[in-house]
Amino acid sequence: MTSIKGSVALVTGGSRGLGKALVEELYARGAAKVYATARDPRSVTHPDAVPLALEVTDPRSVEAAAQQAQDVTVLVNNAGVLLGATSFLDAPVDDVRREFETNFYGPLLVTRAFVPVIERNGGGHLLNVHSVLSWLGVAGSYSATKAALWSQTNSLRLELNPRGIGVTGLHVGYLDTDMAAHVDAPKSSPRDVAALALAGVESGAYEVLADDVSRQVKAALSGDLAALYPQLTDQGVSRK
Repeated sequence: MTSIKGSVALVTGGSRGLGKALVEELYARGAAKVYATARDPRSVTHPDAVPLALEVTDPRSVEAAAQQAQDVTVLVNNAGVLLGATSFLDAPVDDVRREFETNFYGPLLVTRAFVPVIERNGGGHLLNVHSVLSWLGVAGSYSATKAALWSQTNSLRLELNPRGIGVTGLHVGYLDTDMAAHVDAPKSSPRDVAALALAGVESGAYEVLADDVSRQVKAALSGDLAALYPQLTDQGVSRK
């Protein structure tokens, strides 16, 4: 288990949305210092946060951030992008690649850079922000990137456990943020989700399912695929 109180955390994409809420919740739980990263660190508005420039797809930027934040014990991979590449057949392949570069390779680069830092500081914790779409392929390449990140997280948990670093994956549906502003559906509060996520870090939870839809979809993974994808039945598609 990892105590947030007195820890030094780094949150990627920490200037808005869930990232901003995580920065606020880290301080509320007694973190000693929180680095909030953004492409433009001037966009970080929390009065106590340490703004840090970071482009997660750029290895040089990631390495520079790791060199500046040598006291980190808790890493939160929150930064992500949604480009709307919902069709694998029609979406520009460059958009698919960009989503993978940001949502899968970005967290991998950041984790690889900060694991040695966390180890030198006596161990700590990694929190990766997934999505209910890790388990639901209805959003094209975005779903695929989150499924890949979920698998990455599961593998890292095994690798990092003997090195004194716990790993938690956060799954959540729609959040009341800019990314889901166009969606007309129930949305979770970023503040509530941040509190659940960090409670999971402190309890050593492997996964945090932050809302009903995430819990329902995770439970449905053991069932027939038609239960998750009713359109297969509606369109008369059958597979023997």
